[in-house]
Amino acid sequence: MLLKKLFLFCSVFMLFSCAELQQVVNTLPNQTGIGTDPTMIANGLRQALDFGIEKQVTKLTQTDGFYKNQLVKILLPEELQKVDQTLRDIGLGSLADEGIKALNRAAEDAVKEATPIFVNAVKQITFSDAKNILLGPDNAATNYLEQRTNTELYSKFNPVIKKSFSKVGADQVWSNIITKYNSVPFVTRVNPDLTDYVTNEALNGVYKMISVEEKDIRNNLSARTTTLLRQVFALQD
Repeated sequence: MLLKKLFLFCSVFMLFSCAELQQVVNTLPNQTGIGTDPTMIANGLRQALDFGIEKQVTKLTQTDGFYKNQLVKILLPEELQKVDQTLRDIGLGSLADEGIKALNRAAEDAVKEATPIFVNAVKQITFSDAKNILLGPDNAATNYLEQRTNTELYSKFNPVIKKSFSKVGADQVWSNIITKYNSVPFVTRVNPDLTDYVTNEALNGVYKMISVEEKDIRNNLSARTTTLLRQVFALQD
């Protein structure tokens, strides 16, 4: 019955000229264990995402995990770039640098507390989802995770970021920066929502680092460090 369903699935997608999908589905019965246990594909993708969380996202929780990682370093939002430049122009470059570092420290602190949310979301991937993800682009699994967790994660990250601002002293640093800037003659006063901005940037950073690991597993045979990963991702090769 399972084989009939798989071949029916293949036939339907042939109408859309999905030759790659046909080829992969046709190989399923020949893959040791996978033909008789379709949940292995979903389990393999869950494992790949779990590795991304464990190996890559964990790096973001360390000191300078965001600040010294050029892939995800949080820079100033557009409306504050003029603040940064003005402070440097009047000899307050060190204060501007401290402000950027404070934003990144808050993100590092927040990701440390929020990572379990990603772990729970990964567990929800179904076999039906996994078939499409497996044949998708290098970041297909990460995109799936983002689409299904972004709203919930924002609501979880935001209060953590706000709390982290206080914990790492970012609120005081930026209060001082904005006060200094707003006191400069003839400038347009600013009062940006940095909590919202850093929340979104922290989320973007997390997804980006997960995609780094996913791409490595998809394209680098040596990165498939378990039997399950080797079996499942052999289907997309």
